[in-house]
Amino acid sequence: MKKSVIAVLFSLVLSHGLNAKDAARPNILFALADDWSYPHAGAYGCTWVKTPTFDRIAKQGLLFTQAYTPTAKCAPSRCAILTGRNPWQLGPAANHISYFPEDIKSYAEALDGSYFVGMVMKGCSPVVALDKDGKHRNMAGKPFNARKLTAPTSEISSNDYAGNFSDFLDATPTNKPFCFWYGSVEPHREYAYGSGVKLGGKKVTDIDRVPKYWPDNEIIRNDLLDYAFEIEHFDAQLGKMIAELEKRGLLDNTIVVVTGDNGMPFPRSKGNTYHVSNHLPLAVMWPAGIKNPGRTIKDFISFIDLAPTFMDLAGLDAQTVGMKPFEGRSFRDILVDKPMVVRDSVIIGRERNDVGRPHDEGYPTRGIVKAGWMYLHNFEPTRWPACNPISGYLDCDGSPTKTEILKLRPAALWMLSFGMRPAEELYNLESDPDCLINLSESADHRARKDALREELFAALKKQEDPRILGRGAEIDAYPHANKGSRGYYEKIKEGKRPPAGWINSSDVQED
Repeated sequence: MKKSVIAVLFSLVLSHGLNAKDAARPNILFALADDWSYPHAGAYGCTWVKTPTFDRIAKQGLLFTQAYTPTAKCAPSRCAILTGRNPWQLGPAANHISYFPEDIKSYAEALDGSYFVGMVMKGCSPVVALDKDGKHRNMAGKPFNARKLTAPTSEISSNDYAGNFSDFLDATPTNKPFCFWYGSVEPHREYAYGSGVKLGGKKVTDIDRVPKYWPDNEIIRNDLLDYAFEIEHFDAQLGKMIAELEKRGLLDNTIVVVTGDNGMPFPRSKGNTYHVSNHLPLAVMWPAGIKNPGRTIKDFISFIDLAPTFMDLAGLDAQTVGMKPFEGRSFRDILVDKPMVVRDSVIIGRERNDVGRPHDEGYPTRGIVKAGWMYLHNFEPTRWPACNPISGYLDCDGSPTKTEILKLRPAALWMLSFGMRPAEELYNLESDPDCLINLSESADHRARKDALREELFAALKKQEDPRILGRGAEIDAYPHANKGSRGYYEKIKEGKRPPAGWINSSDVQED
């Protein structure tokens, strides 16, 4: 072993109070569900979603209650995880279905060499990530996807996630730690309607609460139970991975991090900037490294903190190995139960998720969550938040719940999910977690709103966010990476309708 590596490990022992056994670089298993909202796990008290693996990880490790993605859409969220930078700091990758910058390296690419790095199924997707020679980049690691299984429904992937993880472990050199990305495609749409009841043994009365921004009926309750059934598939596959690590004697020095990339694929959640959109489950287990396991962590964690933490645990300086400076920060001190400078807020936002507005425009928003409040600034309030009605509200996945709400146009519940929004929104998350009562025009809360806006804008200027610096048109102008979808709105107006498999034909309404 090189002297420099020994020195790094020794310094970590001194700085973090770990013994020599714990000083070895941990293996990393990062498990990412696709479209999973807080608090839909047993560890958070949810009774209609059964997550024994997540609950075990929380009990034997740490349960986080204030974890947020900066953008509640697959590609920008995953790019933030992999780079430690907010989407608006990633050029074209601020948008969904984008071109990833050649000069920005992911943590998986940075670890490759000192770690054996792999992944299963969905990585940094959907983005086009090419190197300077035009070759595909494995942003989350080398794919392991050979094994298949018989899925519970045709809508659940046939990928044998756990079996492919075993193949990855078989391929891992004995002299290297590993870093593995478990990229489930559950509970992403579509679902087999009624599967939660028929196959999951659930009842519509199991759901203790339907959010107040949706109607409460059996169709929507079944949709929620089908979503729960797919979360349980993700959790079961993770359980098999944990069992495989135990069998091989590898679990003790493996850090297991479990979360979702963005909120549930329902109206007003995924793709938006509300609490249900960006607030996500997070549990972390590391038997050899976490001190005083079983703690509940109420500190704010942003997804931009994950890459810095992984690089810290690996004993690597990110910039030395070619990564851009992190906007996030390592939360290693939380793992070892040491005091740290706690983040007192998180910043969230969005740009273009899906096309479906004139000129492929996005819906730019930035927001801040702090001290039980959420402030949102919508830069273009004359645009449709979920894309234009004539596009079928393309920025919201087709679903039984979406269909039910679209029937209500122009009633208040339709407005909450699909109607235009004011330039500013302010919500008391403690008394109004569904974000129904916008207090931005209240004289009683004007000082709070102004203070949050000032803090948000100051932070964004420091981060050199083009939108806040008056260069938002740059972000709008980045081309959609699916060339066939560009100009989607204009093609509709010409009488054409390019295929978009994630909406239903009945979703289309007049602008």
